[in-house]
Amino acid sequence: MKFAFKLFCCFTILLTVINCKEKVTSNTSKEWVKLFNGKDLDDWVVKIKGHPTGENYNSTFIAKNGVLQVNYNKYKDTFGTSFGHIFYKKAFSDYKLRLQYRFIGEQLKDGQEWAQKNSGVMIHSQSPESMGLNQDFPVSIEVQLLGGLGSEERPTGNVCTPGTNIVLNDETVTTHCINSTSKTFHDEQWVNLEVEVRNDSIISHKINGETVITYYKPTIGGAIDIDKETWESKEGSPLKSGFISLQSESHPIEFRNIELLELLPKDL
Repeated sequence: MKFAFKLFCCFTILLTVINCKEKVTSNTSKEWVKLFNGKDLDDWVVKIKGHPTGENYNSTFIAKNGVLQVNYNKYKDTFGTSFGHIFYKKAFSDYKLRLQYRFIGEQLKDGQEWAQKNSGVMIHSQSPESMGLNQDFPVSIEVQLLGGLGSEERPTGNVCTPGTNIVLNDETVTTHCINSTSKTFHDEQWVNLEVEVRNDSIISHKINGETVITYYKPTIGGAIDIDKETWESKEGSPLKSGFISLQSESHPIEFRNIELLELLPKDL
């Protein structure tokens, strides 16, 4: 009798372990994948305003000492409106993205005032090939990255919406940028960013392990600076997937440990 009871207990524990394992694997892929290898930009595509897709104008984006650096060494203090983005080669839908970033050095002298210590990670973005030659920013959701400029608060991990809309607190938001609840980082320290993207459902941002903003139901909509008829015809369409890109907005910034974990769709 005791033996039978022990056998029953062991069987129950085994079923519990298997069930737990299935729950873990049902919503995640097997491992984090490095999107940036620290050595080159082979898996990335550059698009800079005024230049064709694939032209890394003035070597804006470089791989150096294990980081993906946005630098302006060849700009000679002249940025104008040469807004740029470097896109990973494929699109994603359900995933977690994590990386570290830090602002370094000084902004180019003629950069926009708002662009000082300002960059971003674009998610659910249109492809680089579909962007217009003189388009400023891709239609996307921007995880805005800001650095402190002195004593005033300037949170990071915010959300901006170039050509898109989101739902926040059960209301559709058309405001271009919305601040998160993160602290301000004034110096050149590395900051940890993690973004969880669930198709056209839920998106959340974490800074140094703390959730700082969560929003829902991203759609196409709002102001767009190019090919207006095409994008207006898609207004209200849900954003279910898209490309990931890193910004160039006139202030040097470095990214490292760029990794992605694909997730299987949840039953929502």
